[in-house]
Amino acid sequence: MILVTGATGYIGSHTWVELLNAGYKVLGIDNFCNSSRKVLDRVEKITGQKSQFIEGDMLDEKFLSSLFRNNPIESVIHFAGLKSVGESIKIPISHYQNNIHGLLNLLKVMQENQCNKFVFSSSATVYHPNNLIPYVEGMSLGSTNPYGWSKYMSEQILRDIEVADTSWSVAYLRYFNPIGAHESGLIGDDPKGVPNNLMPFITQVAVGRREYLSIFGDDWPTPDGTGIRDYIHVVDLARGHIKALDYLINQKQSLTINLGTGQGYSVLDLVKSFEKVSGKKIHYQIVERRPGDIAQFYANSQLAKKLLDWTVEYDVDRMCKDSWRWQLKNPNGFGE
Repeated sequence: MILVTGATGYIGSHTWVELLNAGYKVLGIDNFCNSSRKVLDRVEKITGQKSQFIEGDMLDEKFLSSLFRNNPIESVIHFAGLKSVGESIKIPISHYQNNIHGLLNLLKVMQENQCNKFVFSSSATVYHPNNLIPYVEGMSLGSTNPYGWSKYMSEQILRDIEVADTSWSVAYLRYFNPIGAHESGLIGDDPKGVPNNLMPFITQVAVGRREYLSIFGDDWPTPDGTGIRDYIHVVDLARGHIKALDYLINQKQSLTINLGTGQGYSVLDLVKSFEKVSGKKIHYQIVERRPGDIAQFYANSQLAKKLLDWTVEYDVDRMCKDSWRWQLKNPNGFGE
């Protein structure tokens, strides 16, 4: 059985679907702080399988102990945690408490139950911003915000555990900017409050929930002055987690890999692509740069191709098209 933490979140729900489609037995957990209960029915509708789910919090060690005691969990894919760069700068304690304390609770209980295969949801934000692009796995690490530091610290905790106990196998998946949605339009990105990420902001403008898109600076050292990122379809990303899990099971050794397309797109590139596939005009305003941002980054994903035989299937137009289908079918997200 595979335990998926943060199972009803954006990336967690898409990975849950891919795991079930691949034949894995999955147990999902979440506390719904950034997700909806409606995801449970949607996952069942997409896969045609009954979802196994238990509500609970990563900060509750007694809950985690009971979970492992009562279920034959063999591996863990860990998504649970806070993920907003901007919010992490405003309320760093909450991010460190959730992302570090929650991880420590989980690892302690895993160790007590001899469960030692772990797929970790890391981030490209662990790379030092002074690195040349594209980012390669062996580059120097660092961050510009508490969210990135929480991922950096989490990686270090896991590496220390590996040194202390060589039975552990960990996949450190440093992924870039997931967008898109399942082709059914049943699950997608539904942030609470004002979106911190670009694509849900664009789709909410397109569907009429917001008047305009705020673009954080047009004076970055990039061709059009807006920030450049490596946008990856969330389904491609989810399938990368399956490949990484298979690697841990079969190779019984750890790996650190980037999951990205290797192609950078600016904010305005993404706006133009979305306008093309949706037929909607996206009104935007240039506002001040956001603390913690950097001009550009994108991945070198050759190691993922070499070790996992993983490559992306979907281009940026498909990412925009699937994002728009999700928002069009769910103008108020999950409606909560």
